[in-house]
Amino acid sequence: MTGFLLLLLLGVVSATFGSIVGLGGGIIIVPALLYIAPIFLERDISTATAVGTSLTVLIFTALSSTLTFMKEKKVDFRSGWLYFTTSGPAAMIGASLTGNFAPRPFELSFGFFMLFMALLLMFRNKIKPAAIDWSIKRSYTDLQGNSYEYGYNIALALTVGFGVGFISGLFGIGGGSLFVPVMVLLFRYPPHVATATSMFVIFLSSILGSITHGFHGEIDVYSTLALAPGAWVGGWLGARIVRKMSGNALLWVLRITLIVLALKMIWG
Repeated sequence: MTGFLLLLLLGVVSATFGSIVGLGGGIIIVPALLYIAPIFLERDISTATAVGTSLTVLIFTALSSTLTFMKEKKVDFRSGWLYFTTSGPAAMIGASLTGNFAPRPFELSFGFFMLFMALLLMFRNKIKPAAIDWSIKRSYTDLQGNSYEYGYNIALALTVGFGVGFISGLFGIGGGSLFVPVMVLLFRYPPHVATATSMFVIFLSSILGSITHGFHGEIDVYSTLALAPGAWVGGWLGARIVRKMSGNALLWVLRITLIVLALKMIWG
């Protein structure tokens, strides 16, 4: 019972952080399943199973967040479907490769990736968006009447979608920590639209990635059943927090958490 409650709480915390910045929460779930959950579940979880379980839980996190963002009309479905064109198949490719990693190389790769994303979250607000005249232009007006202009070209958008989808399937994370900064800094998306659209793409990609992991038997059903309800609540909660506050304090907690977990996975 203690293990179930721990996983339920983990689902809430990871999904809340994840939906605030468009991560999806998998970057917390995967190391937790590898290092914390076995203590209470009294059994080890392989890296591939941790990834597959995390990606399955992301379906609930991302769907909960997306539904909340949809009500606020923050999801750019037109560009979201475009990103999914490549991110979906790429998630399946990444998911099919996870099981080929030995535990230690996977931990090192994941650790350095988390460290990179922590640094990206620290400095993304100091980087100015690129002043590029994109071939496809979009506009967005928020509830306060503020208007924003952003854009992209199809080739680059598809490339970004593929990269995010591949990383998502391989590591069991949403990929939003890369997706959102690229959307904001390169394509000039308003941050809330970037986060909302990222969660929509993560929802779709996670379904395909999870199917692939499930085909390889890389999903822990017990952990998924415990994490999913918390992820649903956390996805809803995170989306509401984004609307009411900047989330800077929570972002700093997330940054520190990523660094600690990254160092743990790198040094073992």
